Amino acid sequence: MVNYFVRGLLVVIPIGLTIYFVVWAVKTIDSTLNLSDFIWMNPETGKSIYIPGLGLLSVLLLIMLAGLFVTSFITRPIFNWMEKWLKRFPVFSFIYGSIKDFTEAFVGDEKKFDKPVLIEMNETGVKKVGFLTQKDLKKIGLPGEVAVYVPFSYSFAGQLYIVPAEKIQPLKMKASDAMKFAVSGGVSQL
Repeated sequence: MVNYFVRGLLVVIPIGLTIYFVVWAVKTIDSTLNLSDFIWMNPETGKSIYIPGLGLLSVLLLIMLAGLFVTSFITRPIFNWMEKWLKRFPVFSFIYGSIKDFTEAFVGDEKKFDKPVLIEMNETGVKKVGFLTQKDLKKIGLPGEVAVYVPFSYSFAGQLYIVPAEKIQPLKMKASDAMKFAVSGGVSQL
């Protein structure tokens, strides 16, 4: 009985938590950005009519319209000018730049987390799985060094290590598998 219970937990917990977090994220986005409270009113009661899914639909539509607008109407020089103007605000500049760079690393034209590597950390043979993000650091006075992003287990946060190029070893695995392996703390199946 205990064996069945443990095996059941191994199946139910990952599926249940995944469904819970997806539903929670969708509900949060939908309730936060649902415009039906301002647009539709019940003529008899005068109260707003909540339309489930309208907030999520609004977000998707806004993202698509932004992509269409930027692609069709804004040229690269205009976009660069707008970014320079926005970067004049110190706090906004830091937050915007960090989020933009991180987003482009995953979905941009130049994906940064596509080269999984193994870093030799010290003489004892301790190694970490990471992603090569910069192959050449001469511009910041570190010739022969590379930048490697190492995600924390059970989180998408991580640390950036600067290591000698000879201390890394490319891994023969897909970047998505390496990320899953690192984020899961090494317990995911390869």
